[in-house]
Amino acid sequence: MKSLINKLFNNNNFLSLSNNIVVAIFGFFSFFILVRTLEPDIFGEWVLYITAGNFIEMLRFGIMRTAIIRFLSGAKGEEKKKLIGSNWVIGLIATLIIVVIIWFIYFIFRNSIESSGYLLFFIWYPILALLNLPFNSALSILHAEQKFDKLLIIRLINVGVFVVFLTINIIFIHWGIMEIVFAHLFFNFLTSLICMIYKWDGIQYFFKATRKTNKLIINFGKYSTGSFIGSNLLKSTDAFLIGISAFMGTTGVALYSVPLKLTEILEIPLRSYVATAFPKMSKASIENNIKEVKHIYYSYTGGLTYLLLPIVIIGFIFAEEFVYIIGGKNYIETANIFRVFCIYGLFIPIDKFTGVALDSINKPRKNFYKVVYMASANIIGDYLVIFLISKFLLTFSIITLLPEYFSTGMVYSISSHYALLTSLELVAVVTICFTIIGIIVGTNYLNKEIKINFKYIFIEGINFYKDALKSGKKAFIK
Repeated sequence: MKSLINKLFNNNNFLSLSNNIVVAIFGFFSFFILVRTLEPDIFGEWVLYITAGNFIEMLRFGIMRTAIIRFLSGAKGEEKKKLIGSNWVIGLIATLIIVVIIWFIYFIFRNSIESSGYLLFFIWYPILALLNLPFNSALSILHAEQKFDKLLIIRLINVGVFVVFLTINIIFIHWGIMEIVFAHLFFNFLTSLICMIYKWDGIQYFFKATRKTNKLIINFGKYSTGSFIGSNLLKSTDAFLIGISAFMGTTGVALYSVPLKLTEILEIPLRSYVATAFPKMSKASIENNIKEVKHIYYSYTGGLTYLLLPIVIIGFIFAEEFVYIIGGKNYIETANIFRVFCIYGLFIPIDKFTGVALDSINKPRKNFYKVVYMASANIIGDYLVIFLISKFLLTFSIITLLPEYFSTGMVYSISSHYALLTSLELVAVVTICFTIIGIIVGTNYLNKEIKINFKYIFIEGINFYKDALKSGKKAFIK
């Protein structure tokens, strides 16, 4: 038994999964507290602040995170220091440019921004971007080095302490949105400070950066940035467009955010599998071992598909219960949105690992094109639903409900609520559509590079768990 425990805590798959489970639990708990601390419209502002911030994070770190993970996985000695130095130089420059642009936009369009739900983002995100730079740099380096134990520590500090604050706040202090934002900024600064003290962020190699390593990361990153941005757009476009819709607004954002948050149940194993698979696939690709690249692709894609299947079924059946636990009774009517996301969960593994495989074989441009197709389909689909179909649904529901509720004067109120919920469900359906498009485009690209066969996804997925079971038995016997 001791041998099994030791083996688990030295296993990257287990550590990566533990990392994501712990972070997700804290994330759910913070969401759970905030949705009960803030009114729906104010909570919608918080969601937009975080969503827009996450999108810009993709812009900042997309240019280097995938590149640094790929190249560090095969680098040693002085070359490793140069790459880490370039990671810092590029990250700092990108951050300063973004800070200036955001504040400039706020200065020019101040009146419009202050009357929208994006005020928190334009004022406070630039400060957050500066404070969490060392923290994010450490995430990239530790991920590349597969030091998931240290990753777990810094993420626990970052999200764990914030959850403790939120718990104390809802029970004793009862501070509002601004104090919560200030606390969020402080705990990001605290995490960065710890990363710098323990030299996990690599700032000591800042001046080791060379033109060659800068160029290497940028050339790879110019496509991975697009992929990162596009991937984030796939999730955040919904919130952005809902937020600027006069019909839906921040209330629509709040309603949509609860079932969307629940999809992180599906993303917990996804992130863990990707975190361990990408460095392995990259290393095999650098060594020109295409057979191993394909083996990892098949086994991880199949393994994750089998793992998600029971989670998806349970989520679909007990959607109301899950929504109630996270959002409370005010959000239980969004259960059908979560059911749509459960169906989407069945397509996640093959879509995600096809993109990971393209990046690992040094074809980031192909992955970028794949994401462009997906993002374009998402934006078009969302626009049609949010700004056109929602109006039709509103008109239709008014006509339908007019005879029944005319005397009460509640026709528009009930109709608009029905149209809002139905529109949000259709926005979720768009998610399934663009994911299928991504699978078709991505697998076509990948097949041209390494000749894949879908049946091996299901065969190797079973073997993935057979091998894990054999490994566990041997450790238990010892």
